[in-house]
Amino acid sequence: MGSRRENPIDTRLREIMARGEHALIGYMVAGYPDERTCLDVAIAMIDGGVDILEIGIPFSDPIADGPTIQRASYIALSNGITPLKAFNIAKSIKDASDTPLVAMTYYNIVYRLGVERFIAMAKEHGIDGLIVPDLTYEEADDAIRVAHMHDMDLIFLVAPNTSDERLNMIAGVSKGFLYLVSVYGTTGERDRFYDYTTNAIRRVKGMIMGRVPLAVGFGISRKEHARVMIDAGADAIVVGSAFINLMEKSKDGKDSMLIDIRQLACELKQATRSV
Repeated sequence: MGSRRENPIDTRLREIMARGEHALIGYMVAGYPDERTCLDVAIAMIDGGVDILEIGIPFSDPIADGPTIQRASYIALSNGITPLKAFNIAKSIKDASDTPLVAMTYYNIVYRLGVERFIAMAKEHGIDGLIVPDLTYEEADDAIRVAHMHDMDLIFLVAPNTSDERLNMIAGVSKGFLYLVSVYGTTGERDRFYDYTTNAIRRVKGMIMGRVPLAVGFGISRKEHARVMIDAGADAIVVGSAFINLMEKSKDGKDSMLIDIRQLACELKQATRSV
């Protein structure tokens, strides 16, 4: 396929890991709570310490998402958010910050636009990586090829019960980072994690042998959670529902909400720096 330039995601993670730190990946839904405010939300997350920003492009049947993100996606769709509007939001964020951006959406949206058109448009609007949770390894050849052409990191997910053989194949094609789903089920805040999560992190980390950084997400909402994942071997943590819950529950106006978002990001980022 020829040589490939280093993607901003790769650069950011390499720099963070070279300092002996770990990355904080924050998730937001494009157009939530509304089209104008979501830009302020993104900047608050980045100001608080988010290293990479994952932007959800809302879809009507988000099978991997729990109730919090489903509600946010429904509101964003009700606000008239389309893939193009989501791309424009990403472009506005990129104009305001050099933080690497990852788009997360479902294959139906990619397929409707066309794989090549979707990835080309995403790249033109400042997006550096793409997560499509319902795109399987076996069906991804075309997306892998097009992503490589556009220097787009195509990021794959694995689960605690992914077999060693399959994990090895997926780790060989995932770019930017490999995303380990920390629990069975959908996204959403959790009070506790089970031993199978930390065991899975150790197993996956051992299997990939440094080929790609390991990010862990689903259910992480507090700094204590972050430390558990990092101590088990995660190179990055992904936090989404916790930020959206803050927005959903905020009763004291936009300014107060943005302060809370920035503070949560700051606390989580501090956990990624602690030894």
